Amino acid sequence: MIYFDNAATTWPKPKPVVQATAQAMATLGNPGRSGHKLAIDASMALYQCREALSNFMGGQALDYVFCMSCTDALNQAIQGMVTDRAHVVTTALEHNSVLRPLHTLQSKSLATYTIVSPRPDGYVYAEDIAAAILPNTTLVVVNHASNVTGAVQDVAAIGDLCKRRGIPLLVDAAQSAGYLPIDTAHIGADMVAFPGHKGLLGPQGCGVLYLAPGCRPEPLRQGGTGSMSMDFAQPWEMPDRYESGTPPTPAICGLRQGLSILREKSAAIWRREGELTAQLYEGLSKLPQVKVYGPAPDQPRVGVISFNVADLDASAVADVLYTRYDIASRAGLHCAPLVHRFLGTQQRGAVRFSLGPYNTAAEVTDVIRAVHAIGAKGLT
Repeated sequence: MIYFDNAATTWPKPKPVVQATAQAMATLGNPGRSGHKLAIDASMALYQCREALSNFMGGQALDYVFCMSCTDALNQAIQGMVTDRAHVVTTALEHNSVLRPLHTLQSKSLATYTIVSPRPDGYVYAEDIAAAILPNTTLVVVNHASNVTGAVQDVAAIGDLCKRRGIPLLVDAAQSAGYLPIDTAHIGADMVAFPGHKGLLGPQGCGVLYLAPGCRPEPLRQGGTGSMSMDFAQPWEMPDRYESGTPPTPAICGLRQGLSILREKSAAIWRREGELTAQLYEGLSKLPQVKVYGPAPDQPRVGVISFNVADLDASAVADVLYTRYDIASRAGLHCAPLVHRFLGTQQRGAVRFSLGPYNTAAEVTDVIRAVHAIGAKGLT
């Protein structure tokens, strides 16, 4: 199978990641709860992953909070930062993991939000964010890389704006963490949410929320942390304040191994993914029946490319790609309805190819040929 669905989860997982995950299940106990070796080793494994995250993305080890997923991290950040009658600025490029929490807060009259549209080039500009800020704006939420068009936003410019206005910035790095170099200090984000199972090569079941010093949203979950157990109030210490309950230790150990691989090979991986993205974009763009969405390869983007073939239904095209050509993709609205409204594809969606570290130039060539055949012959 040719796997071009890495925006959903990277596959195959590196063998060291699989081994680290399995080893954790076989050898580690519950972290932070007991004094025996299995528990101590588990706590050490979690801290080592935090250190790896710090080395890879900046900040301090204890700035990184483990969550169930990127969606969980975004909910923690958004709902934890919104005070009564607050206003939030976000963009039309967001995933439903941002849009639905904001909609829920507004439906309960707890907050309002403004959606900033991208310009025709597919990018959101800092000055457009600035124009949407109100006196009661308490949060700006920005997608770093679109899961539909692949467009990479200038979050550093938006972060600089937010710093000058004294407004916290939350960056959704679901499609950029591991695919792009991210320095939390450089982009000026107060919070960064990302998954472990996509660009960072880890297993499913673990997300991460980076919290800059001084940024402390209200925790959504309260409960046992293994610390301050006589106090009914949730601890203030990081990361205990946000990590009530048993963490996904095996997934975190797998993530740590994924980070180790990236530390060694990220430059080569990013270079190859850039080359494959250009090859795929240019090859699809030359097909007469194909409409490709998103910025050209020489613009800021990641290896996510969406397209449609003639007037064919996107889901039907994806089904033929899989059943006839053994190519895995994803079709539909990609949980990002406002992006498709911007593209004019809200009725049929689009087919999405997303590249990962193990794709090859030969696979890209085969995929372009398959799409060309569908354009020439249709679905029959």
